[in-house]
Amino acid sequence: MTDILHSPITDYTADNLTEGLFRVLFEKSPGSILVKADAPHFTIVAVSDTYLQVTSVRREDAIGRGFFAVFPEDKDDPADEYTARKVFTRVIRTCDKVDVQVYRYDAVNDITHLREEHYWSCSNIPIPGDGGNVEYILNTIVDISGEVKAKKTAIESEDRLLLAAEATGLAIWDLSIPQTDLSFSPQLIAIFGHAPDTAITLSSIRNQVHADDMQNIILKSYHEALITGRYTYEARIFWPDDSLHWIRVKGIVLYTENKVPYRMLGTIVDITETKRDDIRKNDFIAMASHELKTPLTSLKAYIQLLEVKLSGATDPFIKTALVKAGNQVNKMTALVHSFLDLSRLEPGKLQLKRTVFDINRLAEERINDSRMITGTHALVFNPIGVCNVNADREKIGQVIGNFISNAIKYSPKGSIVSIRCEIADNNCVEVSVTDEGIGIKSKDQDKIFQRFYRVDDTDKKHISGFGIGLYLSSEIIQRHKGKIWVKSTPGKGSAFFFSLPLAV
Repeated sequence: MTDILHSPITDYTADNLTEGLFRVLFEKSPGSILVKADAPHFTIVAVSDTYLQVTSVRREDAIGRGFFAVFPEDKDDPADEYTARKVFTRVIRTCDKVDVQVYRYDAVNDITHLREEHYWSCSNIPIPGDGGNVEYILNTIVDISGEVKAKKTAIESEDRLLLAAEATGLAIWDLSIPQTDLSFSPQLIAIFGHAPDTAITLSSIRNQVHADDMQNIILKSYHEALITGRYTYEARIFWPDDSLHWIRVKGIVLYTENKVPYRMLGTIVDITETKRDDIRKNDFIAMASHELKTPLTSLKAYIQLLEVKLSGATDPFIKTALVKAGNQVNKMTALVHSFLDLSRLEPGKLQLKRTVFDINRLAEERINDSRMITGTHALVFNPIGVCNVNADREKIGQVIGNFISNAIKYSPKGSIVSIRCEIADNNCVEVSVTDEGIGIKSKDQDKIFQRFYRVDDTDKKHISGFGIGLYLSSEIIQRHKGKIWVKSTPGKGSAFFFSLPLAV
């Protein structure tokens, strides 16, 4: 080793190092081996304890022997440019450092004494002699098994996710913000009606979206997602053959440590068949409801004629029966109108006829209608001033009527139902209907405004209804840019609220 001490290697480690000190320092270093540049032997001059432990080789079996005599290589692969012999040869030829990012070399587990899969990254550093030629090569290794295995696991998970997504018709997408670079799984191409391997971009995808949905749904959802972190919408798209389809998009927003959005991840699925089924169902409901209107109108007219003709009758049963029959026809008529409104909601056929009116007077009208139908509850109205709104009077009256009807339906006879109209701090009018009824459990309160949702409760089994009244009310209020909500305590009653902007 004396030649090492007087060669540039002493400059590379430290000046005036003794051979013994150099050997100790090198042997205690992380995984390192020093070989002479005496190709093809590449004689091993020094090796660290870590390197020996990893390779399960004894020091006396390594020092002074050729590298490939101690660590034989497998059969040479002409396509592999990173075998040890080729790397060492390249270091000598170029005098440049050569890094091998990843290679596999299985190591023995100290506890089980079995070889386990391991991956390494290594650097091969040239050490020149006096003449400038490479005299030694310093090979250092770092165990990167954890990183490689984690990456392999992530790739396998992604592959499984892609297979699952493909099986369910889902496409996965990844959008960077604000550059709007889009990457996606192949299924997305099919969802937008293109042949496999068709080159599509975010711009071309947006061009396929229905113009109204892009403006009123997608852009709105995007800006809301940047704040809420959740991205969801349903929209119409046109395929290249001009056929109309529907998609459902869901995603999440990722933020930097400074709460700046930088990425969106999500899924997209074709819901065309589901939407077409809904359209067919809505068309049937509309047709059936429309057909029911004619006999109901006739029935109501005959009852009114009977009331006039029998107005002088002395039998109290006749008058009571006619009133009850008229009330039931009115209920049926209201239900038919609700089904008609339901069939118009999703296709966008529910038109709002806005006028400016005082919501207090509208509430009084609905309260009087409810008193005529049922006299079982005390309806208390608390108006405050004039509350003018610019809204569809009939539709808002339908919401108030539904609130009152539910309060009567779900509270005991003789109890009080309170109706209030007041101006809130946010320049809105707030309408509330409060009862003393059975109340709503907290788990049901978030779902109560969903279509056809009925609370699964034995206390409510005997109460009739289809679960569309509150859903319609919610849709009507939302289309007026208002808010609707409920507060309730089981056993103590419920309070339903909605708010609308005051008329300017």
